[in-house]
Amino acid sequence: MRILKYISILLVAAAAVFFFAAGNDTNSRSFSGQTMGTYYNIKIRGFKNDALVEEIIKKTLAEVNAQMSVFDPDSEISAINNAPAGTWIELSVAMQKVLQTARIVYEQSGGAFDPAVGELIELWGFGTDRKKARPADEEIRQALKNAGFDKISFTPDGTKLKKENDRIRLNLSAIAKGYGVDRVAEELENLGIGDYIVEIGGEVRAAGSREDGGSGWNIGIARPQNDYEGNVYVVTVRNMAAATSGDYRNFFYDGGKKFAHTISPRTGRPVENKMVSATVFHPDCMTADALATALMSMGETRAEEFIRRHNLAAVLFIRNGQNALTPLLSAKAKEMMGEK
Repeated sequence: MRILKYISILLVAAAAVFFFAAGNDTNSRSFSGQTMGTYYNIKIRGFKNDALVEEIIKKTLAEVNAQMSVFDPDSEISAINNAPAGTWIELSVAMQKVLQTARIVYEQSGGAFDPAVGELIELWGFGTDRKKARPADEEIRQALKNAGFDKISFTPDGTKLKKENDRIRLNLSAIAKGYGVDRVAEELENLGIGDYIVEIGGEVRAAGSREDGGSGWNIGIARPQNDYEGNVYVVTVRNMAAATSGDYRNFFYDGGKKFAHTISPRTGRPVENKMVSATVFHPDCMTADALATALMSMGETRAEEFIRRHNLAAVLFIRNGQNALTPLLSAKAKEMMGEK
């Protein structure tokens, strides 16, 4: 992995991490569209059947939505949320995989990543209702009683789950995009495509290279702010995924105070710390997605300790004053970038 600092290239600023390709490679194909309330951008090399690739991309993303979207009342996640307490619910293979990863990150992070805060997400207006508003303290206290991944039990083989409370609601928005990226990547590999980059709403996974004899694909890490003003870092990656969580895209103000979409499972309120964004590099995008959210929920001190303990390649942006941001690269990120 190598890095070029302070390069400004105009990109679609869907999130803090996204990819771009340079040159005129006639052997490459690009595909884009909408999914999961955002956009996807995919680039492949060496495979000429565009119609087949596009069909598989759309089919795969439709399947992920049908499993993971709380906005679809007929989705698998909606069925889980609407199921009564104490009932064993059989899970699809996809849901088993996502919830197994979710449980691992939940346990590793001491509950900082918790997909069972769906009622709180709805309460604050970051869910299906989207009427963002500051709820009453009593509403938050009641919703906290219905939150927590520890209130969900799994069979030993992970094929079924049951809830201990009727009102427990799962929301997989902090892991589903990463899973969608991985699923598309897997389908491309099944076609024999070895050179690709898949991006959904800023979550990215890349394999191979963007050109013959190349070192990989370029991923830009932008300064985390509302208006895109270029990249702070441009990283060349190969066989790697990256995901970002931040407080600067989905938020609202109430009484002059900013409330972002990452809900703390400890307080039931949007997290309040100096973290502006967290980007995690990992072999799979689903895990990177969950870990980035966990770091944002922890805050800078706990996040730095967690990164060291788990030897993560991560880039954090810390707020120092109203408009001052300080980038912080983990030891593994520096090592991957050839920095000391």
